[in-house]
Amino acid sequence: MRRKSALDTSTLPGKLADCQERDPAKAEIYIVEGDSAGGSAKQGRNRANQAILPLKGKILNVEKARFDKMLSSEEIRILITALGTGIGDNEFSIDKLRYHTIVIMTDADVDGSHIRTLLLTLFYRHMTDIISQGHLFIAQPPLFRVKKGKSERYLKDQEALDAHLIEMAVGDVVVSVGDKTLTQSNLTILIKDIIDYDRHLNHFRGKVDTRVIDAALMRTTLSLDVLANETELQKEIVKLKECLRSQQVSFNENDIVVSEDAEHSRKRLTIKTQLGTTAMVTVIDTDFMRSAEVSQLFKIVSRIKSNAAPPYALVQKEEKYIFDNLVALKNHVIDSGKKGLYIQRYKGLGEMNPEQLWETTMDPARRTLLKVQIEDAVECDQMFTVLMGDQVEPRREFIEANALNTRNLDI
Repeated sequence: MRRKSALDTSTLPGKLADCQERDPAKAEIYIVEGDSAGGSAKQGRNRANQAILPLKGKILNVEKARFDKMLSSEEIRILITALGTGIGDNEFSIDKLRYHTIVIMTDADVDGSHIRTLLLTLFYRHMTDIISQGHLFIAQPPLFRVKKGKSERYLKDQEALDAHLIEMAVGDVVVSVGDKTLTQSNLTILIKDIIDYDRHLNHFRGKVDTRVIDAALMRTTLSLDVLANETELQKEIVKLKECLRSQQVSFNENDIVVSEDAEHSRKRLTIKTQLGTTAMVTVIDTDFMRSAEVSQLFKIVSRIKSNAAPPYALVQKEEKYIFDNLVALKNHVIDSGKKGLYIQRYKGLGEMNPEQLWETTMDPARRTLLKVQIEDAVECDQMFTVLMGDQVEPRREFIEANALNTRNLDI
């Protein structure tokens, strides 16, 4: 089959920068977010077989739109025309597909994730064969560029940056717990666990005093059994107070109150603290201990304590530091890894010059592409309905149930 070129028909969109390749099996098209990134991609691409189609803004959410309204969307019409397949039960033909590699390339931020999700919804609902026959991919542009001297690396996301900074730092610091010195491997595991711990602790920020939760998890043995035994609970309250005082958390003796939780036949612990000018109230009870967030935190704390529980002694260039706080240790190690580094965070693909975009995201020899696949059609159908449909409550429930299972959830 010979692939139509932009010169063969006047209906192909003007913003499409087509490629020279006429064999659809060898031709690629990058669907790019915005004219700025589109300009860099057009300059950086391999014109022989890579076409570029920049789309402006967020396309229509086809999950909520009628078919006629969808076809009235200019950006969707441009995309359909560029691909050549047509759309609709009687019009769509996979045999007319002009590019057998279709790459969605959006910014590595919330807006980019949203645009990518809208495009995936369009392909899943109206061009399913493109996915099932293995033609749809997602580009993996870097979020960071890290440079030290003449050496530079591109890193996909915050997790990759943290791992790089830890790698840079662990050779320059020595951390010990009591008379045990952590190996570089164990220190790396510890810092990654602390990052995970801090990420889950962030869920509570603004709702309760996370310093109290941190102290309760790391310095006491509070549990459901302890909440059922007032004698044991009072012992843990003593430990909690000592830890809060050592961290200079402002509270009064009568600000920690034990009350009855009759529904669960246990005690309820209420702690009032001052965070700057804000009065905080933290409640530790059965519902709190059974919540998904706290259950996950307990698992991480168990890993941390089995590796090395605080306090930590850190030696760096003959300077010695003592850390009672997990996050403070993590921050020191991460900051050490940043020394001498130039770190650039890309706000969008348009900030990369054409050479960088080619090197990181478009060069077949070096790029990483994620193939979009449908492994469970029923589950996939339900997920698109929940996440992209009109009903707010099912979407909220899905996000709350799954938020802790992912690092970034952008809907």
